Amino acid sequence: MKNLSLPSTKPSGSLLKKHHLTIFIIFIVAGLGYAVFSFTQLLSRPSSDSSSTPRLTAGSIDQATLDRLKALHTSNETIPPRATPPGRINPFTE
Repeated sequence: MKNLSLPSTKPSGSLLKKHHLTIFIIFIVAGLGYAVFSFTQLLSRPSSDSSSTPRLTAGSIDQATLDRLKALHTSNETIPPRATPPGRINPFTE
């Protein structure tokens, strides 16, 4: 009867020792490629919630707010200078 033993691991061990960096880089690139592909598929999938409603609803403005908005000056109008309290100076004047 012939001896059917497996060959020694020396050739594969030296191959792994010689190319370990290349194999590592291939696994890293493959993993990153899979992650990007999975993330792209996840983002391109339509939402499964069909009963979604818009979160913002149209509001209303009361008359007092409308009156205050109308009382604002336009950019063409001149604004009267503010009076500083006595004893104080305006640091922003030239």
